[in-house]
Amino acid sequence: MKQNIGRGEFSQFPNLSQTSCQEDDVSTYVQHLNALYSDFESRFEDILTMVIPPWIINPDGDIKETNVIIQEELTELSTNEELKVQFKNGYQQFWLQNNIPVTYPVLWTIARKFLISFPSSYLVERGFSAVTNLLTKKRNRLDILAEEI
Repeated sequence: MKQNIGRGEFSQFPNLSQTSCQEDDVSTYVQHLNALYSDFESRFEDILTMVIPPWIINPDGDIKETNVIIQEELTELSTNEELKVQFKNGYQQFWLQNNIPVTYPVLWTIARKFLISFPSSYLVERGFSAVTNLLTKKRNRLDILAEEI
């Protein structure tokens, strides 16, 4: 989008394409998009650099694990015909089945880190937002004495 806006192509923004923009405005938009990109890049650096083992997405593929326990569980998992059918619903649904943590505990401990990485950062940010909300907007309206029973 940044490159298209920089060239004056506003096809991704229909309302903007109907107006006439000055070059200063366009450069401001490009600067904002650059800042947004660098903010996203720094905020989600840990997720972008995460290396997901290929067996999480495709447990039926080549097993190239050095850990013997992981290799044994992967072999058992790849030969389980009932689970192969369930994998067609997607790898997230597959790993979140109730029987996976019990049947394949070593694989589950590794796979769950990748499945809950994004929601965990979401929950942390949500918690910070709730505290910030209490400390700013609603702080003046808090009445601690009214809470006593």
